[in-house]
Amino acid sequence: MLSTSLVAIDATILATAVPSVVEDLGGFTQFPWLFSIYLLAQAVSVPLYGKFADQVGRKPMMQIGIALFLLGSILCGLAWSMPALIVFRALQGLGAGAVLPMGQTIIGDLYSLSERATVQGYVASVWGISSVVGPTLGGVFSDYLSWRWIFFANIPIAIAASVMLARGFKEDVTRRKHRIDVLGATLLAVGGSLLVLGLIEGGIAWDWDSPTSIGVLAGAGVLLVLFGFVESRAAEPILPLWVFGRRIFASTSLVSLIVGVLLIGLSSYVPLYAQGVFGTTALVGGFTVAAMTVGWPIAASLSGRLYLRHGFRTTAFVGSALILAGSVALLFVDAGDTAVHLAVACFVIGAGLGLTSAPSLVAAQHASTWSTRGVVTGTNMFARSVGSAVGIAVFGAIANAAVTRRLGGEHPELEKLSAHVLAPSIHEVFVGGAVAAVVMVAAVFLMPRKVEAPES
Repeated sequence: MLSTSLVAIDATILATAVPSVVEDLGGFTQFPWLFSIYLLAQAVSVPLYGKFADQVGRKPMMQIGIALFLLGSILCGLAWSMPALIVFRALQGLGAGAVLPMGQTIIGDLYSLSERATVQGYVASVWGISSVVGPTLGGVFSDYLSWRWIFFANIPIAIAASVMLARGFKEDVTRRKHRIDVLGATLLAVGGSLLVLGLIEGGIAWDWDSPTSIGVLAGAGVLLVLFGFVESRAAEPILPLWVFGRRIFASTSLVSLIVGVLLIGLSSYVPLYAQGVFGTTALVGGFTVAAMTVGWPIAASLSGRLYLRHGFRTTAFVGSALILAGSVALLFVDAGDTAVHLAVACFVIGAGLGLTSAPSLVAAQHASTWSTRGVVTGTNMFARSVGSAVGIAVFGAIANAAVTRRLGGEHPELEKLSAHVLAPSIHEVFVGGAVAAVVMVAAVFLMPRKVEAPES
């Protein structure tokens, strides 16, 4: 929970301090890279850590992740320019790429099937707390101390997490010589980076039909095809292709991908609707989407009882139905409503995510052995990261096209957009979210009815 809090707080604390960072370091046009480079580094490193964890153990990988995140935080706090801060944020992202999947994998190792959902509910509660603590601390540090304390605050948490992990977590790993799949790891890292980069920056840094966009995405496609070819022949593939060939792993990864799509859509556009249409403060806008992170851990902690009695797929189906209901509720929000309507819809969606993501991940872990659980968990979380990148691209394209169409081809700065332009434009994003929720229901139906644990 301490390790997870490093990443969870970081996800919300920096956004509130961007004005202070830009005022101090400059580089207004570069600041979006503070978030893009972090997501990029995190996404492409997740499956690599998962494989190495199956070879040498979870503990070393988690300690490496904490150390990288700590080093990145210290350097971010000392950054002397925006380019330097961006580079150090990449280092933080590499640390986060280990912390999140290792936390979930360790839970799968330590706890029984009946205990796992409750424990994951505890870990999910960290995100709920962080959604409130993060923006609050970010504002306090920026207004009364310095934005640099946003990063220095990670130091005691990281040290405490590392010490507790060293003292309290014991694992018995059979040591043997491994053949490191260097070529596969390189192709996945570079190809995955280009894919996520193309999805994040397409339509923003460059037009979708520009030579740059086509070159980046085409390069990603070529490298990932080569990656598949190499993995099919590697002695110890960094990401075994059987992960995508077995129904349970393919379907749960698809569920995780849709979770990533929905999360980025809600996090980006629900607060914007609250502030731009209802005229709320940034704090109130943040709390509307924070309602989702309240519903999530509550439902996740209760999901264990449901899937032990009714099965993983049935529980996940109930969750996906709630996600669809909440997404449909967003379609009925209009300028005459209040932020409460948004918060209620987000709470319902959060409860649905808790009943969907927890059982699907536990199902995948239940169908794996210790020696494959790291890869399975890493693949699941990699799918969520890719889903976030896809969501940024798709929802951003929908919103930009909707705004441009209503302004007759003009695309002014966000602060100049009126409520009567924002409301229908973001409504189209909510329509896209409802479509994603329908795909979520279909993905859950692809899960097998029964999930058997392997013999070894």
